[in-house]
Amino acid sequence: MFLLQKESLIFSEKSKIALINARIYTINSHFDVYSNGAVVFEESGILSVGPMETAQIPPETNIIDCCGRKAILPGLIDTHSHSSLLKGFSENAQLLEWLPEYQREHQILTDEDAYFSCLLSYLEAVKGGTTLVTDMYRKLNQAAKAAIELGIRVELVPYAADHNEKQFFETLETTRGLIEDWHGAAGGKVNTWVGLEHITYCSKEMYKEASAIADEYGVNIHTHTSEQKEEVQLVLDSFGKRPVNQLEQYGILRPGTVLAHCVWLDKGEIAILAKTGTGVAHCPISNMKLASGTAPLEDFFEAGVQVGLGSDGGISNNSLSGFELMKTTSLLQKVSQLDATAIPAEKALRLATIDGARLLGRQNEIGSLEPNKASDLIAIDLWQPHLMPIISSEGHDPVLWNLVFAARASDVTDVWIQGKQIVQDRGLLSLNEQSLLDDIHRQTADLLRRRQRVKPIPIV
Repeated sequence: MFLLQKESLIFSEKSKIALINARIYTINSHFDVYSNGAVVFEESGILSVGPMETAQIPPETNIIDCCGRKAILPGLIDTHSHSSLLKGFSENAQLLEWLPEYQREHQILTDEDAYFSCLLSYLEAVKGGTTLVTDMYRKLNQAAKAAIELGIRVELVPYAADHNEKQFFETLETTRGLIEDWHGAAGGKVNTWVGLEHITYCSKEMYKEASAIADEYGVNIHTHTSEQKEEVQLVLDSFGKRPVNQLEQYGILRPGTVLAHCVWLDKGEIAILAKTGTGVAHCPISNMKLASGTAPLEDFFEAGVQVGLGSDGGISNNSLSGFELMKTTSLLQKVSQLDATAIPAEKALRLATIDGARLLGRQNEIGSLEPNKASDLIAIDLWQPHLMPIISSEGHDPVLWNLVFAARASDVTDVWIQGKQIVQDRGLLSLNEQSLLDDIHRQTADLLRRRQRVKPIPIV
């Protein structure tokens, strides 16, 4: 649409790829790890994964030797994000003061703003090993175009509301159009949801219609709740019920519904989530940054509530790194519970991969490296000072722990999505990255000039 394609790229004509002599973390049900393994895949899916000594590599396969210096993981999954060009502009405030300032962007958002916001956000995500982003944003037809150009997976969730003072959000009419135009596009890499901004922004009638649309098209529902204590009190004052109790009355809690944050749920609300099959997108970094609190993950797990990890986007996190999410998720639970065993490395890695896939209803396609699953893989350069040692001893695997507690987004060297290489040697293959950054910089400057004309509208 706006960008120059990268020139002079030479791709192998061989359709199958084998990554050999790699440390492979399958994240399957047994959490099988192959210290010297091979994975063979093509666009149709993963063909085989296992130890090198039993690897069967078909003829006419493009073989990439990792030389024992790379880890291979499933692509990371971001279950709740918000694209934006304005990372670093809504700062140093708690949620109820932060939201009106952030929403100034949405008061003047254009198609071009949305397009470049999504390109920027998805570029950061995919170069850091995130192969799927659940994006709650606006003008998501532009998001779909950006995702297809980059080659990343997206679950698109319209920011919809019908409150008189929040008319700059999406509507259920635009949501219906998005579903009809884009759900299942790009070979299933683009999917759409019904999105509701917040319980105080949406009427009872809107929730009823949203539920009907989700049923009609067979899509999921996503909204925010219980992020801050003051927000919960606002809902109690407005409805006489706690947020999850009110959402249950509205009829949107079900398998396939995901609630972001859920920091301040009581035991009764957690039981409702478990009973209805409603899941939680846990956003630990934004919850810390906005001083919201610590979600009760162990209570969710004990009740059987499905949980995945969300960045919440650059506007409240300043990073889209899935590695930061894993580390922070674990450390936050350890310090809040005064329990050093809380969220060990294996659980953190599951939360960022297969648990996220399960939360989004994609566990049969992505989230682990297994035959017949989609070939979404990332390679991580282990041959670096901060990731040493890479030798197991005495039954202990330091690499697993260092992937969770020491790895960085910049350690990702290669990314494949549906068997197509998106990132190679840390460089984007599908688009000219420098040209893209030039365009993003110009669009951001224009957005900031226009944003000066609008003032924050208080939360309702």
